[in-house]
Amino acid sequence: MRVAARTIVGHSAGGVVSFGNTIESVDLGSAPADVETFDYLCAGFVDLQVNGYDDVDVWRAARARDDAAIARLSERLLDHGVTAWQPTLVTAPLDRYRDALEFLATTPRSGADRVGVHLEGPFLGRAPGAHRRDHIIDVDLEFVDSLSSVVSMMTIAPESRGSSQAIASLTSRGVRCSLGHARPSDVEFALARSAGASAVTHLFNAMSGVEHRDPGLATWALLDDALTLGLIADGVHVHPDVIALAFRTAADRIALVSDSVGWADDPDSPTDSPTSRVGVDVRDGAPRLPDGTLAGTNLTLDRAVRVCVDAGVPAEVALLAASRTPARLMGLDDRGAIESRRRADLVALDGEMRVVAVWLEGSRVR
Repeated sequence: MRVAARTIVGHSAGGVVSFGNTIESVDLGSAPADVETFDYLCAGFVDLQVNGYDDVDVWRAARARDDAAIARLSERLLDHGVTAWQPTLVTAPLDRYRDALEFLATTPRSGADRVGVHLEGPFLGRAPGAHRRDHIIDVDLEFVDSLSSVVSMMTIAPESRGSSQAIASLTSRGVRCSLGHARPSDVEFALARSAGASAVTHLFNAMSGVEHRDPGLATWALLDDALTLGLIADGVHVHPDVIALAFRTAADRIALVSDSVGWADDPDSPTDSPTSRVGVDVRDGAPRLPDGTLAGTNLTLDRAVRVCVDAGVPAEVALLAASRTPARLMGLDDRGAIESRRRADLVALDGEMRVVAVWLEGSRVR
């Protein structure tokens, strides 16, 4: 198959891409008149932090062993250009993770490709955000060492006792460790980095920040050229001006994430669920707890790209933050770029950054 674009993202030029299951060639230049042409052609988006969306919640689906809910979420993600994603499990009692991870490892695959599981907690620190404080604990190394191989990423606070040992153990097994929900000292941050932490979870949110007399995790992350910076670009969690500032500082290290949640009411959900939506509603642009605390987002990655562009980020730079950078962080060398022999996971967009076509391993699915 051949498709053309006025901009092939990653090449900063127009041309024709030929592909089967994988990309066969990229020919820059004018496209023949008989080849379908789009404004932008980008590698499929990779979302590293998906807790749910609308009426689907990953934790609830895992507890109920609801294959249909996970399949429905995977299909919805394709609508928004996401071809790979990490189901995310937030803070919960340790004894609940094993069954949830086994379910996520074995539930049938459909829609966007699942590329591991992100554990966001329970080893968090002094910035818990919307996480259940009664479930946040110091690192349990026995639990860490027994984790299923389906875990591909874990958010840990550097100030959590035992965090450096946990990070070293996880990274030795290929698990990416991200620093978040934290207000560490500079020494705690340095120890976590030395142990192998390679990212931060939702830059600026639920962490110490950029204060001119009291720098914190966000400052150190922006200054560290080896860290990937997860960023929620909904214009609510991070102001558009600060989004623009982050891209000017570290454009090639920003990985856009949705941090989306299943915000819709579920009367059958147990109130002791780690992600109980009791009292949560969408107000002022995002899901919130009754006290106004942000409780994740109703964001999709295509909208995140549009918010970035509206904030002044060049379109191609924003699209790379949704595709190449998260794939690179996770070592997904078979995708994330429009290059020969990579998977033909592709998304086409119009000039307004709206998704108009999606291919998964060369098959058009949208």
